[in-house]
Amino acid sequence: MKKIKLALVAFVATIIFTGNSVYASFPVKNEVKTEQISNSTSTQNAELKSVEKSFVEKVSAKPAKTQGDNEKLITILLWWFLWPIAAHRWYKGKPAGMNILFIITFGGFGIWALIDIINILTDKF
Repeated sequence: MKKIKLALVAFVATIIFTGNSVYASFPVKNEVKTEQISNSTSTQNAELKSVEKSFVEKVSAKPAKTQGDNEKLITILLWWFLWPIAAHRWYKGKPAGMNILFIITFGGFGIWALIDIINILTDKF
């Protein structure tokens, strides 16, 4: 019995330390690079800055979510019906080792599963 416990601990430790990949858990913003044009008069510089500012505002405006909403709905449904087998985690491409650990620990005794649904609902998953 002691050998089985030791083997199980070694297996879980191996999964945690070798199967773990690091992903950004925050949104990455793309910066817009613009060319700077040197003008001799200050009025042209002011006009250029106002045009540049409006261009950056238009580029950084978020488009309407259509496919993102569908993905979120699918992820929520997978969590609702199949969370014990980590279907929502497999669907979103989370690391396999962490998904297997999720299954073995039954979603971290439910705590990990609750954290997942909160992150899904707040778009941080």
